[in-house]
Amino acid sequence: MPSFLTSPTLRFVARRLLYSAVVLFGVIIVVFSIVHLVPGDPVRIALGTRYTPEAYEALRAASGLDRPLWEQFFSYLGNAVTGNLGVSFRNGDPVTVALLERLPATVSLAVVGLVIALLISVPAGIWSALHEGKLSDGIVRVVSQFGVSVPDFWMGMLLITLFSSVLGWLPSSGYVPLSEDPVQWLRRVILPALAVGLVAGAIMTRYIRSAVLEVAAQGYVRTARSKGLAPRIVTFRHIVKNALIPVLTIAGIQLATILGGVIVVEVVFAWPGLGRLVYDAVSARDYPLIQGSVLLIAVMFLVVNLVVDVLYALIDPRIRLS
Repeated sequence: MPSFLTSPTLRFVARRLLYSAVVLFGVIIVVFSIVHLVPGDPVRIALGTRYTPEAYEALRAASGLDRPLWEQFFSYLGNAVTGNLGVSFRNGDPVTVALLERLPATVSLAVVGLVIALLISVPAGIWSALHEGKLSDGIVRVVSQFGVSVPDFWMGMLLITLFSSVLGWLPSSGYVPLSEDPVQWLRRVILPALAVGLVAGAIMTRYIRSAVLEVAAQGYVRTARSKGLAPRIVTFRHIVKNALIPVLTIAGIQLATILGGVIVVEVVFAWPGLGRLVYDAVSARDYPLIQGSVLLIAVMFLVVNLVVDVLYALIDPRIRLS
């Protein structure tokens, strides 16, 4: 039997699944409470100028808000488990369909943004740590601090100004599915991915630098050096290899953060993803769509963290045995 199917690993995965299920149940409670905690009548707010007594009663009955609270909750819980997240107040379309239509755009943006962040942070963090106290280390630290401090929407506007308005190399907005035209998809995804990837890369650079410095101070590294191993072997086999294991965690966190936190970037670049959908739903007071979007983002965050935890446990046996 493969080593990753041993009993400690299975127990570890089972614990993580249980924790995720408990967190997801709490998220469902919070999402369900959105409609009931918001000031005013959500049905009346959603109708706006279209309000008539007949339309009000019809929408209230269709959304189930005319039933007792406990009945509403268990109905919402049962529907959410089966993937039924209700219908949009704006157009009556199923919320699940609207979310699935926008999901590929957000996932593609998040994946490309994470790749950019890793391409920047891994070499920069390792180089900075291996040249601690030197000029190059200082430059990397200053640049990464600047990247951490800059909001991603401001970074996006700078990129639009430079590459679209001044140089005219790339379009400033729009989206083309990867399956339709890979070249046009790439031209349109680069700028928003850079906006999120540069900020995420700055965060990860500082983390990787700290991880490499921490590993370099360990006893087994000093032992390897005292045995007369070549500096190159000590650096890459003992320091970098072990320092990059925790990077899996921060990479997963950044991926989950990008998936659920690119609302402003998607608005700036007119990117038709989940973030833009949430923005439009909030503007229109479309509470079923808001609820469904928040729930989907929470599920994606939990899935990414669960996968990262399992991969981390497979790489480092100390995690699953703890």
